[in-house]
Amino acid sequence: MKLPPPGETGHESAYLRSLSERQVTVTVKLRDGETVRGWIEYFDDGMLRLTREGKPNLFIYKHQIRTISEAGRRRPARTETPASPDANGSSANGAGK
Repeated sequence: MKLPPPGETGHESAYLRSLSERQVTVTVKLRDGETVRGWIEYFDDGMLRLTREGKPNLFIYKHQIRTISEAGRRRPARTETPASPDANGSSANGAGK
């Protein structure tokens, strides 16, 4: 006879902590079908706080959540360096004086 999986493995907390520390933007689909987007700022055993840009923050009970999926980073790392002027005063990207 196969035993059911344990109720608490610790993986949920580790995953939520990782999302929170990395400030990853997530999409949270609720059991009623509504979808909200933001990053997890805080969580505990029963709820999480979803922080949203330009909208009110939400406290969501975990039992209301159907899925949480990563949507990308909150603040993308900058890969471009600002254009610096060359000897004649023009910038490296071709913008004029």
